[in-house]
Amino acid sequence: MKRLVFLALALGVALCGQQRKASGPKAPGEDWVSLFNGTDLTGWKPIGNEKWTIEDGVIHGQGVTKEYGYLATEKNYKDFHLFLRFKCIAGGNSGVYVHSSFKPGTVHIVGRQIEIDRNIGRHTGGIYGDDRAWWVWPSPENEMVIRPLDWNDMLIRVEGNHYRVRLNGVEILDYTHPAPKYFDGVIALQLHSGGEGNMMFKDIWIRDLTVR
Repeated sequence: MKRLVFLALALGVALCGQQRKASGPKAPGEDWVSLFNGTDLTGWKPIGNEKWTIEDGVIHGQGVTKEYGYLATEKNYKDFHLFLRFKCIAGGNSGVYVHSSFKPGTVHIVGRQIEIDRNIGRHTGGIYGDDRAWWVWPSPENEMVIRPLDWNDMLIRVEGNHYRVRLNGVEILDYTHPAPKYFDGVIALQLHSGGEGNMMFKDIWIRDLTVR
């Protein structure tokens, strides 16, 4: 009888442990998490004086000065997969910065950018930054993948110094960075200086692979 009671108690403890494990937080990389709730900028911080608004579930960034402007995550990310949709309303340059940080009180950013530019041949999906200009850009045939006047789907995969970019279902970049200066930092949506930036972003999801 005592043996049966002991076995029952042991089984109950094991089942409770399994339930706690199932309901607890999952390991990094198991889940995609939305970075934009569709209603406000919770989890994001505007950097600079450009205009960032929410319109019908879409982030709308507009250049209203001649300076750079950014919308940065409040959280840092190291290794991750990032999916978003973007639409270029005007010809101004934009991009998605990764592994980035800002000099306090300024729009001065360090890190590297995944380029966005609706003009053909302007290297959308290429990597720019790390205190220099271009590191790499898509091959000529992949310069035509962008939809200049429509919504575009972009998937950015960052794992260590390995970068892969998929645009509208086409892998346009697969690059191992030889000497990255930064391996951690915020993600930031950019409006280029000049006052011509006019960008829309929506459906922003991240799969955080970082183990801290």
